[in-house]
Amino acid sequence: MVNAEEIVNEKGNAIISIKAEDTVHTALLTMINSNVGAILVEKDGQIAGIWTERDLMRDTVKAGFDPTRSKIGDYMVAPVLAAPHTDSVFNLMDKFLGLRISHLLVEKEGRYIGLLSVGDVMKATLQAKTNELNKLNAMVSWDYYEDWRWQKPGAK
Repeated sequence: MVNAEEIVNEKGNAIISIKAEDTVHTALLTMINSNVGAILVEKDGQIAGIWTERDLMRDTVKAGFDPTRSKIGDYMVAPVLAAPHTDSVFNLMDKFLGLRISHLLVEKEGRYIGLLSVGDVMKATLQAKTNELNKLNAMVSWDYYEDWRWQKPGAK
Protein backbone atom coordinates (compact mmCIF):
# COMPACT_ATOMS: atom_id res chain seq x y z
CA MET A 1 0.00 0.00 0.00
CA VAL A 2 1.20 3.51 -0.80
CA ASN A 3 2.47 5.55 2.13
CA ALA A 4 2.90 9.27 2.85
CA GLU A 5 6.55 9.37 1.79
CA GLU A 6 5.77 7.80 -1.59
CA ILE A 7 3.02 10.36 -2.22
CA VAL A 8 5.39 13.21 -1.32
CA ASN A 9 8.07 11.81 -3.63
CA GLU A 10 5.62 11.50 -6.53
CA LYS A 11 4.13 14.94 -5.94
CA GLY A 12 7.43 16.68 -5.27
CA ASN A 13 8.70 17.53 -1.84
CA ALA A 14 9.25 21.28 -2.19
CA ILE A 15 8.10 22.95 1.01
CA ILE A 16 6.89 26.46 0.25
CA SER A 17 7.16 28.80 3.19
CA ILE A 18 7.53 32.45 4.15
CA LYS A 19 8.61 34.23 7.30
CA ALA A 20 6.07 35.22 9.95
CA GLU A 21 7.05 38.89 9.49
CA ASP A 22 6.05 38.85 5.80
CA THR A 23 2.73 40.37 4.78
CA VAL A 24 -0.38 38.48 3.77
CA HIS A 25 0.07 40.05 0.33
CA THR A 26 3.51 38.41 0.05
CA ALA A 27 1.98 35.10 1.11
CA LEU A 28 -0.70 35.42 -1.56
CA LEU A 29 1.81 36.25 -4.29
CA THR A 30 3.97 33.28 -3.27
CA MET A 31 0.95 30.96 -3.28
CA ILE A 32 -0.19 32.19 -6.70
CA ASN A 33 3.30 31.90 -8.21
CA SER A 34 3.71 28.40 -6.75
CA ASN A 35 0.16 27.33 -7.67
CA VAL A 36 -0.60 26.08 -4.14
CA GLY A 37 -3.54 26.53 -1.79
CA ALA A 38 -1.53 26.71 1.43
CA ILE A 39 1.73 28.15 2.63
CA LEU A 40 3.81 27.29 5.67
CA VAL A 41 4.95 30.06 8.01
CA GLU A 42 8.39 30.08 9.66
CA LYS A 43 9.49 31.64 12.92
CA ASP A 44 13.12 31.44 13.99
CA GLY A 45 13.87 29.00 11.16
CA GLN A 46 11.18 26.53 12.27
CA ILE A 47 7.76 25.85 10.79
CA ALA A 48 5.36 27.54 13.17
CA GLY A 49 2.08 27.64 11.29
CA ILE A 50 0.14 27.35 8.06
CA TRP A 51 -2.13 29.72 6.14
CA THR A 52 -4.59 28.54 3.49
CA GLU A 53 -7.10 29.83 0.98
CA ARG A 54 -9.81 29.11 3.53
CA ASP A 55 -7.98 31.26 6.07
CA LEU A 56 -7.92 34.12 3.56
CA MET A 57 -11.69 33.91 3.23
CA ARG A 58 -12.10 33.99 7.01
CA ASP A 59 -9.54 36.75 7.56
CA THR A 60 -10.90 39.19 4.97
CA VAL A 61 -14.01 39.87 7.08
CA LYS A 62 -12.00 40.67 10.21
CA ALA A 63 -11.80 44.31 11.24
CA GLY A 64 -8.47 45.92 10.38
CA PHE A 65 -7.41 43.24 7.93
CA ASP A 66 -5.23 44.79 5.22
CA PRO A 67 -3.26 42.27 3.15
CA THR A 68 -0.55 44.81 2.35
CA ARG A 69 0.10 45.58 6.04
CA SER A 70 -1.08 42.53 7.98
CA LYS A 71 1.67 40.14 9.00
CA ILE A 72 1.05 36.51 8.08
CA GLY A 73 2.28 35.44 11.52
CA ASP A 74 -0.72 37.17 13.06
CA TYR A 75 -3.15 35.16 10.93
CA MET A 76 -1.50 31.75 10.58
CA VAL A 77 -3.01 28.63 12.10
CA ALA A 78 -0.75 26.90 14.60
CA PRO A 79 0.40 24.32 15.27
CA VAL A 80 0.68 22.52 11.95
CA LEU A 81 -0.28 18.87 12.26
CA ALA A 82 2.06 16.20 10.93
CA ALA A 83 1.90 12.54 10.00
CA PRO A 84 4.73 10.01 9.97
CA HIS A 85 6.17 9.15 6.57
CA THR A 86 5.00 5.55 7.01
CA ASP A 87 1.27 6.37 7.23
CA SER A 88 -0.78 4.60 4.55
CA VAL A 89 -3.22 6.48 2.33
CA PHE A 90 -6.05 5.10 4.47
CA ASN A 91 -4.46 6.38 7.71
CA LEU A 92 -3.96 9.75 6.06
CA MET A 93 -7.59 9.87 4.91
CA ASP A 94 -8.69 9.04 8.47
CA LYS A 95 -6.62 11.97 9.77
CA PHE A 96 -7.97 14.41 7.18
CA LEU A 97 -11.56 13.37 7.86
CA GLY A 98 -11.29 12.91 11.61
CA LEU A 99 -9.40 16.13 12.27
CA ARG A 100 -11.31 18.07 9.58
CA ILE A 101 -8.13 19.48 8.06
CA SER A 102 -6.95 19.81 4.49
CA HIS A 103 -3.14 19.82 4.88
CA LEU A 104 -0.66 17.63 6.77
CA LEU A 105 3.10 17.87 7.04
CA VAL A 106 4.95 14.60 6.54
CA GLU A 107 7.68 13.89 9.07
CA LYS A 108 10.64 11.55 8.74
CA GLU A 109 13.45 11.16 11.25
CA GLY A 110 12.60 14.40 13.05
CA ARG A 111 12.35 16.63 9.97
CA TYR A 112 9.60 17.57 7.57
CA ILE A 113 9.90 16.09 4.08
CA GLY A 114 6.79 17.56 2.48
CA LEU A 115 3.26 18.86 2.76
CA LEU A 116 0.27 16.84 1.58
CA SER A 117 -3.20 18.13 0.78
CA VAL A 118 -6.37 16.11 1.01
CA GLY A 119 -6.42 16.20 -2.82
CA ASP A 120 -2.98 14.56 -3.01
CA VAL A 121 -4.18 11.75 -0.75
CA MET A 122 -7.47 11.33 -2.62
CA LYS A 123 -5.55 11.03 -5.88
CA ALA A 124 -3.23 8.39 -4.38
CA THR A 125 -6.23 6.52 -2.94
CA LEU A 126 -7.97 6.45 -6.32
CA GLN A 127 -4.78 5.25 -7.99
CA ALA A 128 -4.40 2.48 -5.40
CA LYS A 129 -8.01 1.36 -5.88
CA THR A 130 -7.65 1.47 -9.68
CA ASN A 131 -4.52 -0.69 -9.48
CA GLU A 132 -6.31 -3.15 -7.19
CA LEU A 133 -9.29 -3.33 -9.55
CA ASN A 134 -7.01 -3.91 -12.56
CA LYS A 135 -5.29 -6.78 -10.73
CA LEU A 136 -8.62 -8.37 -9.83
CA ASN A 137 -9.84 -8.01 -13.42
CA ALA A 138 -6.67 -9.67 -14.68
CA MET A 139 -7.18 -12.57 -12.27
CA VAL A 140 -10.75 -13.17 -13.37
CA SER A 141 -10.64 -12.51 -17.08
CA TRP A 142 -13.15 -13.60 -19.71
CA ASP A 143 -10.59 -16.14 -20.93
CA TYR A 144 -11.21 -18.10 -17.75
CA TYR A 145 -14.92 -18.30 -18.44
CA GLU A 146 -14.55 -18.92 -22.19
CA ASP A 147 -12.21 -21.86 -21.64
CA TRP A 148 -14.34 -23.40 -18.92
CA ARG A 149 -16.51 -26.24 -20.08
CA TRP A 150 -18.92 -28.22 -17.99
CA GLN A 151 -18.49 -31.91 -18.38
CA LYS A 152 -20.84 -34.59 -17.29
CA PRO A 153 -19.38 -36.49 -14.30
CA GLY A 154 -17.55 -39.57 -15.51
CA ALA A 155 -17.32 -38.31 -19.13
CA LYS A 156 -13.98 -37.70 -20.76
